[in-house]
Amino acid sequence: MPEFPPLAAAALPTDAVEVGRIAEAWGVKGWFKVHAHSSNPEALFTAREWFLQPAERGAKTFADTRVLALRQVRPHSDSIVASAEGVDDRSSAELLRGARIFIARSYFPQTEDGEYYWVDLIGLAVVNREGVALGQVRELLATGPQTTLVLSYEQDGKAGERLIPFVSAFVDQVDLPGRRITVDWQPDY
Repeated sequence: MPEFPPLAAAALPTDAVEVGRIAEAWGVKGWFKVHAHSSNPEALFTAREWFLQPAERGAKTFADTRVLALRQVRPHSDSIVASAEGVDDRSSAELLRGARIFIARSYFPQTEDGEYYWVDLIGLAVVNREGVALGQVRELLATGPQTTLVLSYEQDGKAGERLIPFVSAFVDQVDLPGRRITVDWQPDY
């Protein structure tokens, strides 16, 4: 059985964001395919190192956080392929299959005014103009031409879900430091 590549153990940076996972080996020289969580995975291309954590499902070939020093990352057809130090053959690349990829936030491109990373919106409290709490952002959905906030809330002891389009017509303010989004929306919509 091949030995796991000699990757250094590392602490996951406090600002790390999960950006993808390693798929199967690609070729015979240690390259591997990457499944990005984003349709615009710029951070995967600009980061010099990725932090890996074991696959959530399937065989686990390592148990802690490891740092992967990248040689090259490039687009290939409709996917991404990469090579890294210490991963020199197909067998070594196969041992990385399923590993979750994290990148320090400092490698992410700066957002324009009024643009936000979805990961920054998850967990924010949402209130309307009158100050009524509508819930907390649980996730975001790409629904064709717009993104939709999916809120979780509780009313009379029962869990509920509320959908609000994330467009300027309904979103008045996003206050990231204050962890709050103000919207033009009513609880009975």
